[in-house]
Amino acid sequence: MNNGWKEFFKEETKKEYFLNLESFLSKEYQNNKVYPSRENLFNCFRLTSLEDVKVVILGQDPYHQPSQAHGLAFSVQRGVKIPPSLRNIFKEINNDTGAAIPSHGDLTYLAKQGVLLLNTILTVEDSKPLSHQNKGWEIFTDRVIDQVNNSKQPIVFLLWGNNSRNKKELITNKEHLVLEAPHPSPLSSYHGFFGCKHFSKANEFLIKNNLKPIDWEIKE
Repeated sequence: MNNGWKEFFKEETKKEYFLNLESFLSKEYQNNKVYPSRENLFNCFRLTSLEDVKVVILGQDPYHQPSQAHGLAFSVQRGVKIPPSLRNIFKEINNDTGAAIPSHGDLTYLAKQGVLLLNTILTVEDSKPLSHQNKGWEIFTDRVIDQVNNSKQPIVFLLWGNNSRNKKELITNKEHLVLEAPHPSPLSSYHGFFGCKHFSKANEFLIKNNLKPIDWEIKE
């Protein structure tokens, strides 16, 4: 990392849990199909420097089908069919802010504006959701949340679904805003995700704190 995450990575990657995680990943990448690719693994940190974070969207683990995951929570690479959860996110953005629904699901545009698209688990084996659970990623991403929580700049945390909402206890800085809702998956989106208006609420908070709001409309 050649941005604000550099020192964090320098310290964290020395720790025993991360060394064990790295050993596990080396074998997994060698012997199985793992997503995202090695070069895309830390994309959310490359694209969103620590000092630029204004919004955190917390996912669970990466998409587990070919060509989908590329290191940004909920995002898929261009040319890949938009998954149901992301389609529902776009629907809520459209209903909430009027932003047009895009033809692709690449959220790089948001990451470059200061939206940290963080999964709590950063890798997955092909067709096996949660296959890399309890291997060390949760420790690492809890430390990421802790690092962001310590930021003096007010930040909005969007926690969707029980897995993400369980991380609320890590967000102790009263300067930040935490917004919770059910997961945007088809199973739960109609139980409170639709109509949550998290995107306009996030921008209202940013403007109130003299920060540039997020342009939620994904550029083609």
